Amino acid sequence: MNAPAKRCRVAIVQQPPVFLNLDASVTRACELIHEAGGQGADIIVFPETWLPGYPIWLDVAPNAALWDHDPAKSLFRLMVENSPAIGDAAVVALRSAAVEAGAWVVMGMQERDGGTLYNSILYIDPQRGEYQVHRKLMPTYTERMVWGRGDGSGLVALDTPFGALGGLICWEHWMPLARAAMHARGETLHVAQWPWVKEMHQVACRHYAFEGTCFVIAAGGIVSRGELLAGVASSGAGTGALELLQSMPGDDDEWLLRGGSAVIGPDGGYIVEPLYDEAGMIVADLDPGAVAEARLALDTDGHYSRPDIFSLSVDSRPHRNVTFED
Repeated sequence: MNAPAKRCRVAIVQQPPVFLNLDASVTRACELIHEAGGQGADIIVFPETWLPGYPIWLDVAPNAALWDHDPAKSLFRLMVENSPAIGDAAVVALRSAAVEAGAWVVMGMQERDGGTLYNSILYIDPQRGEYQVHRKLMPTYTERMVWGRGDGSGLVALDTPFGALGGLICWEHWMPLARAAMHARGETLHVAQWPWVKEMHQVACRHYAFEGTCFVIAAGGIVSRGELLAGVASSGAGTGALELLQSMPGDDDEWLLRGGSAVIGPDGGYIVEPLYDEAGMIVADLDPGAVAEARLALDTDGHYSRPDIFSLSVDSRPHRNVTFED
């Protein structure tokens, strides 16, 4: 008989990175991981592409989408130079910090693979520093200018002492079949990463918690215009990249990302209400046994499913356009 899942403490890091400065952001991330670990956190969650920062200018800079625009190309170059590949020293440092803190770390990052960037979740196991990656299946709207598409190999839930831990990124929560695939993984704990958790994003998180009968750890980013510009300047950005970012309207103390991190129970109710317009560390103690109680009424991959009518096939193989066989 399997042992029941242990109670756990989760911590959501609602703090800005040093925007588009990879080395400084990794240093800050390791400090925050140790801080959360010092508060007894078993699972530490960062927002979408926290490392090295969500490309919010795609939504607010007037000329971000101009074809063959030198400032846009300069800024993309800066993103590439400050986005780590999985084997890079930045990821090694995060893995070491997770082991030292004795906590699972779930990092949102812009992952570099060859010449393409991906919006990825990096899960780190604190026992040996082993990792798993999920790449966002479908970048949303203007995000398609800077990120490639993921595949089904990352639609996984990891086995932890606290139950199955999985996650999705942003608008993946509005992909019904992606939700169905993750529900079939039997998540106890679900990480929902967002640039910031707006009202409709809260709706999606609460719906996911109820539909999936699981805890949802909703992680939203926070950064002001001034913090973003200061971070980019510290990375040695060229004048073109800075020119595009400085075209974003507003004062330096205006929030570009407003947070909204929250923790939601399997009944869809808040355990920790959303925190907006304030940096902080959101901490909650969770009892995985509440999931079993919720599944008395609803288990969408079990007694409340109709496999005789509906079926879903998921290709969980990693896909590459070129393979070499020796």
